Parts: sequence; structure tokens; C-alpha cells
Amino acid sequence: MAKGHRSQIKRERNENKDTRPSAKLSYARMSVQKACFVLDAIRGKDVESALGILTYNPRYASSVIKKLLESAVANAENNNGLSRSSLYVAECYANKAPTMKRIRPRAQGRAYRIEKRMSHITVVLDEK
Repeated sequence: MAKGHRSQIKRERNENKDTRPSAKLSYARMSVQKACFVLDAIRGKDVESALGILTYNPRYASSVIKKLLESAVANAENNNGLSRSSLYVAECYANKAPTMKRIRPRAQGRAYRIEKRMSHITVVLDEK
């Protein structure tokens, strides 16, 4: 059954909207598991120490996530008027994206499937 007029439902949904600054990267060419190794290292840290961790982390995902974190900080400064020194990484997570399926030729006419996994990465900041 309907719970009200369409505009009323939209209004209620927008009242509960999260206003924290964030940045999202869709279809990143890395698996969720590999992205989560880096995300676990920066979760809960303040922005400056998180950027330091990402700068010296040798994994490929760290360079991508560093760029995403800098984008989230820029969003916080420009859109919300927050200062960089008071921000910390409140949430960061990676969700599964569509997988590209490729074929690898093998011996005796066989073909093995190669799955090139992708992920959607989200970083949410908040004030201390």
C-alpha cells in the first residue's frame, strides 16, 4: 500500500540525507579484497595521518584511494566550509562492481576464464 504522495515520500527521504562530505569512485579496476587492505589502514584516522599512510603504502590501491581522499577533503572545504585539520575518515568501504570476463587460451584447445574484478570505493569524512 502507498504511504503517501510521491512528493511527501521524497521530502521524508531527503530529510534523512547524510550531509557529511564524501567522495565515491565507481568501477575502480581492483578487487574489493585488495582495496579493503588499504581502507582498513586509514579507517578512523585523521586526514593528515591517513594521507601519510597512503603516500608510503606500496600497494596499487593506495594511490587510487589517496586521490579519492584528497577529493573528499576538497569537497569538505569547498561545499561544507570545514577546515582540513578537523577532519577524520569516518567511513570507508569498497563494494563489488561488475566483473569483466575474459578468455585465456590453454593447452589442447581448452579455454580458461579470467575474471577482472572491479569495485566501487567510498570515503566519508566527518569533523572531530
